[in-house]
Amino acid sequence: MPGQKHIIQIAGIIDFQEAEMLLKAGVTHLGFPFRLDVHQEDLSEADAARIIRDLKISDRAVLITYLKRSAEIIKLAEYLGCKYVQLHGSVDIEQLSDLKSGRPNLKIWKSLVIRKNNFDQLIKSVHCYNPYVDAFITDTYDPVSGASGATGKTHDWEISKKLVELSRKPVILAGGLNPGNVQEAILKVRPFGVDAHTGLEDAQGRKDFDKVQSFVANATFIFQPKKINSITPAKRVI
Repeated sequence: MPGQKHIIQIAGIIDFQEAEMLLKAGVTHLGFPFRLDVHQEDLSEADAARIIRDLKISDRAVLITYLKRSAEIIKLAEYLGCKYVQLHGSVDIEQLSDLKSGRPNLKIWKSLVIRKNNFDQLIKSVHCYNPYVDAFITDTYDPVSGASGATGKTHDWEISKKLVELSRKPVILAGGLNPGNVQEAILKVRPFGVDAHTGLEDAQGRKDFDKVQSFVANATFIFQPKKINSITPAKRVI
């Protein structure tokens, strides 16, 4: 899709009102985490499907999941009405191949979770997964909770930067991003997109409108063609 703008995804949608607010703020993709290994889900699958249907955002909705079997992934994505799936756990190449061949129109993002001393494994994952995915998304592992997403923690952006340089597919940056650091992160890593979750929430766990607006404005400013082209070559679109 020539001319596609850079991705700004917000994950962890709680309800219809929050989803509507995020769209009005200029968020390009909404992430719906389900079938998780650590965190609790933010809403029911039925409510998520209703939001995606009523807001007509199937082409902007991302199923974030730790499911590993292609048949289960396809079934849940179709139930929700998502045209994107972010695979956050360890998935065999055979399952990815089945997923891609079984649903060629389903866009696949594969998480690359950065933890201590796993750079060599990340490089290997990029090369192995490259033929089967449409994009990668980096995130942060939290050794205290065991979570590999929605940790509120950043990681060494030099590692994400190297993955961007090595990957033949676009790379989205996640992990502890907020309105105060997103511009620095983009300038450092040069990703195709950014993703935020807990960094935009208030004390009650809801997305804060002012934080969301600032995050989108700050990211959009750096992603302007005249700015992003001055720091990085054009990346393949998703």
